[in-house]
Amino acid sequence: MFGKMGDMMGKMQEMKQKSEEVKNRLDTISVSGDAENGKVTVISTGNRKITSVQINPELMVNGNKEQLENLIILAVNKALEKAEKVNETEMAGVAKGMLPGF
Repeated sequence: MFGKMGDMMGKMQEMKQKSEEVKNRLDTISVSGDAENGKVTVISTGNRKITSVQINPELMVNGNKEQLENLIILAVNKALEKAEKVNETEMAGVAKGMLPGF
């Protein structure tokens, strides 16, 4: 009985360690989202942290604040969607390797 419990605890500890390794690796993965054919580009890590916002100077000249805000929101959401997919894929790989059939 205790042998199985010890095995399970060992697996849980190993899964926690692998999960931390994946989180660290996700910090090194970059994804981007853009709007208006690249006039606004947002870069995010696989951990869904925005690291960069790039705005084409052409948008600044036009001075349409509302349009710029909407494009930033659109680009951020696209980047975060991609980051979420990368995150889910990486974490699923850990779970699959540790808990087959789960």
